[in-house]
Amino acid sequence: MVEQPLTKHGLITCLSPLLIMSEGREEWLDAAINHAHSIHILGAGLNPERPAHRAVHDLNGRGWRLVPIHPRDAGNSILGRVIRPEIEPGITPDIVVMFLAPARAQAAVMSMIVRYGSEHMPLIWLQRGAESDELIEMLEENALKYVKQDCIVEYITRNNMQRNPRAEAYPWFRQISDEDGSGCSVWQAFEPLQDGSKFTTELEWVGDLSDLENSQHTIARYIRSLGLPDEQLVDTAIRLA
Repeated sequence: MVEQPLTKHGLITCLSPLLIMSEGREEWLDAAINHAHSIHILGAGLNPERPAHRAVHDLNGRGWRLVPIHPRDAGNSILGRVIRPEIEPGITPDIVVMFLAPARAQAAVMSMIVRYGSEHMPLIWLQRGAESDELIEMLEENALKYVKQDCIVEYITRNNMQRNPRAEAYPWFRQISDEDGSGCSVWQAFEPLQDGSKFTTELEWVGDLSDLENSQHTIARYIRSLGLPDEQLVDTAIRLA
């Protein structure tokens, strides 16, 4: 993501929706969104009544790689977008959208500060209701770029934004524990945007090809180690399924 201009306090914050609409599009925010390849959506699970779940539907087809994050529903999918339990270790997101209560949003930001440091932090988008005075103070003290008092779906929709070129849809993969008690894990492969089959055993790892290429998770690293000479990683992962 390109570095954006800062306010006099060294921050980027989102103006109120009314002011944005009256002044037109925000160039710095357009640039951040257009340069993003992926949008990580914290709180996006299977409950169709939740705003985070609906956000995946609303942003689907606009060209971004959508990454739902929900610990309880991980391993399932929304419109073929696989749900992860957390931001994958080794992955640095472009935009992280918080559909979380303030305390959980603050904990998530604290974790990212520890992981990435201020220099490599993604743009933090606080959906309405996610912010608190303590969280805003933390963001400002660390001079982090953030958006508040606006909705990412509304911003993208009212400005008719599309990512160009569109992010490629990747196949995705899942490892679950066995059902027969043998102790052997089950590695599964799915087509791009294919909804996954139901499972009842423990989820051990899940992610798409991009995650598999970059993750520092033990399982992802192990799968990468099993490639044959001159074999593409995607072919390795499908062969092992």
